[in-house]
Amino acid sequence: MGIREQARWTRARLGRAGPPLDLLTAHFDQHVYAPHAHHEFTIGVTIGGSEVIAYRGGLIHSYPGSIVVLEAGEMHTGGPAACEGYAYQALYAEPSLLTDGTLGGPPHFPDPVLHDPELAAALRAAHTDISACPDPLEAESRLPWLLTALARRHSTARASQDTVPGAGHIAKAVRDRLADELLEPPSLADLATDLGLSRYQLLRAFRTTMGVPPYAWLAQHRVARARVLLETGLRPAEVAGLVGFADQAHLTRWFRRVLGVTPAAYRNSVQDAAG
Repeated sequence: MGIREQARWTRARLGRAGPPLDLLTAHFDQHVYAPHAHHEFTIGVTIGGSEVIAYRGGLIHSYPGSIVVLEAGEMHTGGPAACEGYAYQALYAEPSLLTDGTLGGPPHFPDPVLHDPELAAALRAAHTDISACPDPLEAESRLPWLLTALARRHSTARASQDTVPGAGHIAKAVRDRLADELLEPPSLADLATDLGLSRYQLLRAFRTTMGVPPYAWLAQHRVARARVLLETGLRPAEVAGLVGFADQAHLTRWFRRVLGVTPAAYRNSVQDAAG
C-alpha cells in the first residue's frame, strides 16, 4: 500500500458571524504528531485503522468507532498503531461549548477513549455534512447539541434541568424569526439571548416542540419555497440563492431528502404536466 498522508481542514461558524469551529478529516500511514496541546477540546472519531496516543503519562489506543476526547491544555502525540495507518474525523471545541446544558464547571473526562456507537455515528454524520457545506445555522444546531450530549454521558459534569417553561411559545418565536429571515437567519445564540435562555435551552425547546432541530426545520421551509419558484419555471441554480441555500448542490441535497427527487426532475415534471 502506498503512503497516504491526507489532511483536510474546514472552518465552520456557529451561527451567522458566530465563533469559528475547525473540523479535520485525516488519513495518515506514517505521520506522527510531535507532543503538543490545544486550548480547545479535541474530539475525534476513529473511522479506520488504529491510533496510539501518548496522553497523561501513558499510551491510549483507538479503533474504528472509538470517540477520543483530549482535554484542553493536555499535552499529547498521535500516530499509527499498525502498518495500515489510521483515519479519523476531529473537531476542536472551546471548553464553553461543553458546559451548556451541564452543571459543575468545565467537564473532565476520566476515560479519553469512549465506546458510544450512537453518539459516534451522530458525530461522524454531523462532521461529514458540515465539512461538505459549512452552513452556520446547521453547525450551530448540531454541534453544540452533540457536545452537550458528550459531556452529559461521559464526563464528570452533571446534567442541568431539561424542562423549559413555555417551550411551545419559544419554538414558535424562533420558527417565525427563521422564516422571516431565511436568507440570512439569525444565530441561535442571539435568539437565545433575546429570549433570556441558554442556547441549549432554546435547542431543547425547539426540538421538543417541532420534532427537528432549527436548521432542519428551516431547510424544509426553504424546500417548500423552492417548489413554488420551480413551478414558475425558474432553474434550480437560480432558486437556490433565492431561498437561502448556499448553492444548487445544497438545494439538491435537501430537496431529495424532503421530496425524494432532484429540483430539476421536479421542475421538469411540473412543466411537462403544465404542457
